[in-house]
Amino acid sequence: MASIADYYAGKNVLITGATGFMGKVLVEKLLRSCPEVRALYILVRPKAGQSMQERVSDMIKCKLFDRVREDSPDFHQKIIPISSELIQPGLAISPGDQERLTSCVHIIFHCAATIRFDEPLKHALQLNVIATQQLLSLAQKMPHLQAFIHISTAYANCNRRHIDEVIYPPPVEPRKLIDSLEWMDDSIVREITPRLIGDRPNTYTYTKALAECVVQKESGKLSIGIIRPSIVGASWKEPFPGWIDNFNGPSGVFIAAGKGILRTMRANNDAVADLIPVDVVINLTLAAGWYTAVHRPKAALVYNCTTGGINPFHWGEIEHHVMSSFKRNPLEQAFRRPNANITSNYLINQYWILVSHRFPALIYDLYLRLSGQKPQMMQIFNRLHKAIGLLEYFSSRDWEWNSENMTMLMGHLSPEDRKTFNFDVRQLCWPEYIENYCIGTKKYVLNEDMSDIPAARQHLRKLRNIRYTFNTLSLVFIWRVFIARSQMARNIWYFVVSLCFKFLSFVRASSTLAN
Repeated sequence: MASIADYYAGKNVLITGATGFMGKVLVEKLLRSCPEVRALYILVRPKAGQSMQERVSDMIKCKLFDRVREDSPDFHQKIIPISSELIQPGLAISPGDQERLTSCVHIIFHCAATIRFDEPLKHALQLNVIATQQLLSLAQKMPHLQAFIHISTAYANCNRRHIDEVIYPPPVEPRKLIDSLEWMDDSIVREITPRLIGDRPNTYTYTKALAECVVQKESGKLSIGIIRPSIVGASWKEPFPGWIDNFNGPSGVFIAAGKGILRTMRANNDAVADLIPVDVVINLTLAAGWYTAVHRPKAALVYNCTTGGINPFHWGEIEHHVMSSFKRNPLEQAFRRPNANITSNYLINQYWILVSHRFPALIYDLYLRLSGQKPQMMQIFNRLHKAIGLLEYFSSRDWEWNSENMTMLMGHLSPEDRKTFNFDVRQLCWPEYIENYCIGTKKYVLNEDMSDIPAARQHLRKLRNIRYTFNTLSLVFIWRVFIARSQMARNIWYFVVSLCFKFLSFVRASSTLAN
């Protein structure tokens, strides 16, 4: 049987979502580990005043492609952008481009989706479900197509405690929902959305479940694989440790904690934090594409790409390692020293939000107003609380994912492919990974130079001294206002101090006798 790299040699690959986080890693990995691949057709839309060509040019200039650039300086010639818009009929692909794609494409990787948890239902349905339907319709016209790989999410069925590698019945028939919402006003849709999504937390997981149903309906006509990653984080090894380029999911939380802005978060310390490195997901995706094309399974195979059941790591452990990492490698111009705490208690969390978030934000905004600057900290904290609130559902619960297909696929790989396309998360060392993740947010998201770490440490020491001074002044103020003016308070204070001295004397005497 051909190796994975040999299989992709001479193949034309169509990728949606190629300019996104996972899409970029997929493009880089294909070009680096499958250098004989013929062409990568990527669907791209003009965005934010940039043309399609400008977006692709910016993408390939990214540091992510440095290793490919060294091995093959002309790698960009294999990347062929196709103008497309997922929310338009027919994906807005021109007739000429449609004919070009249908005549030559061998494999499709469908990575495009909206990952916003609070996306309006109509828009989420358009991007995650209708666009998938239209891409499947295009795929059916491709005579040379050998595999269609759909990227879903492990949380598509998060309303279940135990999740097998099967496609579950949809909460509603997708076609009926699309037809019903088509004539409804946006305000009506917003009003009925909570009742529609039911026991799912957001429109993202709801529409992803519907998309799986849409894909399943075509599994009799096409060779299909579905990848379900959990919380996708920075790279583990490839193309280098800790690569990340966005604030989504845990990355934004880590940065907020490292800056000293985030001081409390509601989560279950003992719950499994099912992070999965992006390169693990991409290696599994490429291996699944190879297996689907070569073996042509009769039904769509689902791969739960998770770590919780194989190599679990908990939110409490993440808190410890993130704080330790940012104290060793601090971020520049931190607001306060990194010191975040996780609690599952709602009242305790609200207390710390008031004391450690809102009160300091008010003081800092007052300082900005007095110095003639625009206040901003309260606005930052409001956005942070909204983002943390969207993650709370996933940081407070546990799930059990079956991963038999992932294990089966690993068993079909040659020893060489297991190294090149490694997705064995049993080998993942979590403390090292979290360290590299935190450094990655510093280097690649915030674009901070590692040579400036001594200055950042000096800034943390300055913040520590400010905190000590503030605490001392607060103690003196409390003494003057509440204790020095009350005989009863003074008596209580002297009693507590004398007890402390007696206790210390007892400990000292006990240790002397023991020696």
